[in-house]
Amino acid sequence: MAVPITSIKKQQFTEEQLKEQKLDNLKQLLSDHEDAVQQVFTIMAELNDIGALEAATKLLEAKEDVGHIALAQLTRKPVTNIINNLMGVAGALTELNPETTTKLIEGLNAGVDEANKALETDEKVSAFKLVKMLNDPDVNRALNFGVHFLKGLGKGLKD
Repeated sequence: MAVPITSIKKQQFTEEQLKEQKLDNLKQLLSDHEDAVQQVFTIMAELNDIGALEAATKLLEAKEDVGHIALAQLTRKPVTNIINNLMGVAGALTELNPETTTKLIEGLNAGVDEANKALETDEKVSAFKLVKMLNDPDVNRALNFGVHFLKGLGKGLKD
């Protein structure tokens, strides 16, 4: 009958054996990915040739100074104003109905096209022609939109 196992001896590797094993693993990894390794070295050589590696090294060496400069630039009043304005615009955009926004942009594009056509004709608009244009449903719709837009804007500015 077999003798029961009473103790387990864990094999201890020497530091030299561990280094050798790591080196073998690295060799295997390099041979498995030879093309990728060559591309990395090509990229590194190009970066070195244009001075990008030296610049990156200097930037890392001066990281504390660069951090202070970047922080000082970001906390300047114009930059904080831009950030606050962008946040306000982003908040306002989330409130808008996408269908209405699309329709408004399409209307603006059509208006710009129509205005460019009118500029090409160099036609003079008389007071009589202007009054007559008020009967045009498209002009009347735009004026109605504009007047009500201004009314809503005025209400919003009152608060």
